[in-house]
Amino acid sequence: MNRCRGIACSDIASGLTIAFSRIKPPTNCRRCPEAARFLSRSHATAAKPATGSDTGEKPRLRAIDLAQKVQQEKSKPPPAAEEPPLSGQQKRVMELKRFSLQLQHVHPNVLAKHLHRSVLYQDKDVVVINKPYGVPVRDDSGATSISSVLPVLSKMMEGMKVKSESQLLPCLRLEKETTGAFLLARSEKVVEHILDLHRNNQVQRKYWVITVGVPVPSEGVIDIPIIERQVTGPRPHYKMALSPLFRMNDAGDGVTKVRGHRQAHAAVTKYRVLDSSSGCSLVELQAFTVGKHQMRVHMALALTCPILGDHKYSHSSKLAPQKLPERVLGKLGLEQSKIRYLPLHVHARQLTLPGTSGADISVSCPLPKYFTQTLNRLHLSLPDVKDY
Repeated sequence: MNRCRGIACSDIASGLTIAFSRIKPPTNCRRCPEAARFLSRSHATAAKPATGSDTGEKPRLRAIDLAQKVQQEKSKPPPAAEEPPLSGQQKRVMELKRFSLQLQHVHPNVLAKHLHRSVLYQDKDVVVINKPYGVPVRDDSGATSISSVLPVLSKMMEGMKVKSESQLLPCLRLEKETTGAFLLARSEKVVEHILDLHRNNQVQRKYWVITVGVPVPSEGVIDIPIIERQVTGPRPHYKMALSPLFRMNDAGDGVTKVRGHRQAHAAVTKYRVLDSSSGCSLVELQAFTVGKHQMRVHMALALTCPILGDHKYSHSSKLAPQKLPERVLGKLGLEQSKIRYLPLHVHARQLTLPGTSGADISVSCPLPKYFTQTLNRLHLSLPDVKDY
């Protein structure tokens, strides 16, 4: 049998394993050209192993493949950690947070649509809407306010007519944290007419508030002027304060009249306790004068029954969240450290004014959800509906 360089052609043909990496491809095998061609092809195949071969060597990773792999790892979201279930108090705080921010940072059109759905009364002269919590009537900083969306609201009420010349103008002020009936006029002339009615006490506005404490006596009139003063200390600030016209005499058995401060403003507030429980009260207020924070100052400083959620006037000489008794905290389902999220409980419940047709306009505004929830938690009952 012919041999080629000492290797039997029959062995090659039978498929025995040969270390091809050590053998150079025989290019000039005269005795066995068939074996030479077979060796040449096998050597080329061994020099470039197939993917997934059993050689034990991993395929070489290109730089671009490595970069893509790193990028994919970075883009993967981190594994979600199991959050512990929220307690009842934590859920309550989250609920109050969402409520206090729900309409303060929205697009003007969203606020206008909300106000459109909350119209309580309208005629050719006036419109009464249910003002939401936390939205100011006016805001000079350019933030979303009631006044800034009134042109859009007016068009919505007119069916989005392009050539509509209708307008809405705010009449009587409501504080940012106050909810309830808010009066709008359809012209400047109507605004002046309503302001004249208000100055003559012909516009009646009743508010419902929840107070910490029970006023004694259960109803009465507070007639104490108020004045704005600076509070010194680590955090200097301004707030309204009482400026009484009477003081106790030196003997302590009577009062003497003092000279009123020329910067003080007259402030008269009528109050009536509707219900009391758990150390708190549902109180009806009616302001006969227009003073900054008048009702809040009278309740906190004159009757020592601050309004629930009034973090400004619960302390006379500092800025701090309202301090509540443990019993009230338990009823509300809150901790003192989270009390700053508690909203101010002042609601413009009823608005009454003379109508142009002769009959009075009287509008009652439903309570917001947070107000009703607080009443239920404190076991405070609403008065008979027929009285309102």
